[in-house]
Amino acid sequence: MALTAQVKDELARVAVDRISSRKAEIATTLRFAGGLHIVSGRIVIEAELDTAAAARRLRAFIHDVYNLGSEIIVVSGGALKRGNRYVVRVVKEGESLARQTGLLDHRGRPVRGLPPQVVGGSVEDTVAAWRGAFLAHGSLTEPGRSASLEVTSPGPEAALALVGAARRLGISAKSREVRGVDRVVIRDGDAISGLLARLGAHDSVLEWENKRTRREVRGTANRLANFDDANLRRSAQAAVAASARVERAFEILADEVPEHLREAGTLRMANRDASLEELGRLASPPLTKDAVAGRIRRLLATADKKAKDLGIPDTEAGINQELLRYE
Repeated sequence: MALTAQVKDELARVAVDRISSRKAEIATTLRFAGGLHIVSGRIVIEAELDTAAAARRLRAFIHDVYNLGSEIIVVSGGALKRGNRYVVRVVKEGESLARQTGLLDHRGRPVRGLPPQVVGGSVEDTVAAWRGAFLAHGSLTEPGRSASLEVTSPGPEAALALVGAARRLGISAKSREVRGVDRVVIRDGDAISGLLARLGAHDSVLEWENKRTRREVRGTANRLANFDDANLRRSAQAAVAASARVERAFEILADEVPEHLREAGTLRMANRDASLEELGRLASPPLTKDAVAGRIRRLLATADKKAKDLGIPDTEAGINQELLRYE
């Protein structure tokens, strides 16, 4: 999860001057990271974050925008959640903050998706909302076949709202439920890079792209190596099979083999692993690979014709499966 920590650290330091964007980030962070609780008849807001920087940012935004106080409680990690968690808690003015951020509607009922002012805000507000959602419950996996940027959602309505926000930014995201938990997922590498750049995680984008490029280059090299290895095996098997057919041709033709064809056949038998080009260089005088291939082809054709006339097995009879099991 090193990439996730890096992205969140960078996002927690992104400057936001626009008040509506700060409000959108606060509202979305509280929606995705926290909840409304009734304590002694009073509404208390708690937002649980996994980095101290994100918690300090949320607390500072709440104070600067709404002039409300809050506290940060550090929760030590346990068996299920490793590492410390940081809870931003608003007690005295919890209901006021919930109404101002849109977490409660005008009738005092909790909003199930995202507040209307966030959904219908400007593009800058939409970016801020996504930043808040990622700081709250986002994760980024390493580039590769299963690479993804995910945000765990408090419910399907909030997930669909975040998908719609991504669409406004030109990013394709999907909402899905995994083991009873709603998630917003982006899997396309270009879309992930594009979203991170829009959110302000420029250093993380460079790191992501570097890792992505290295993985793609390594994957391409492995595929080419496997392709070349398969070609070498096939070429070697063909050379071994040709050597066996030449040996059978010599048996069929005996002393009737023309000298220039005998030389090519002898080179083939003596160098079973060599390519036609290599056989050409060994010939005296040197021959092209096409010339070597042509002489061996005529040798086999001559032997097959005589075998047919005599009613005996042709040169293919010299090949068996053991010869083709070339490693």
